Amino acid sequence: MSGRTGGREVFEYALLRVVPRVERGEQINAGVVVYCRAQSFVAARTHLDEARLLALDPEADVAGVRAALAAVENVCCGGERAGQAAGDDPGRRFRWLVAPRSTVVQPGPVHTGLTRDAEAETERLLDLLVR
Repeated sequence: MSGRTGGREVFEYALLRVVPRVERGEQINAGVVVYCRAQSFVAARTHLDEARLLALDPEADVAGVRAALAAVENVCCGGERAGQAAGDDPGRRFRWLVAPRSTVVQPGPVHTGLTRDAEAETERLLDLLVR
C-alpha cells in the first residue's frame, strides 16, 4: 500500500494540551504535532493563550509551559536542538512525542487524514484547533 490517495498522502497528528492542574483534568489546546511518512515530515507548531491558561490556574508556570512547548518543536526540527532525538527518523520522533505522559504538556490522541502538503496542514490544524 503506497499511502497515496488521489495525490494526497496519509498523515497523522495529535494536539498538544496544557493541563495545568492534572488532578482537575482541565486543559487547553496549545499546539499540534504532524507526521507524514511519505514526505519524511514531522513538525510541531504551538500557540499558548496565556489568559486562558491563567484562568484555569492563576499560579500556572507560564515560562515552564512555554519551555515545554518549545522543546517539542525542537525535537521535531532535529539537529542540535533536538537533544538525544536528533539522530532519530521523523516517525520515531513523532511516536516519542505522542506517547502518553502525565506532565503539564500532554499529547492528545493520534488522528489521521490526507494531505498534499504536510507543512500547510500543520498550519491549518493550528489555526483550526488551537488559535
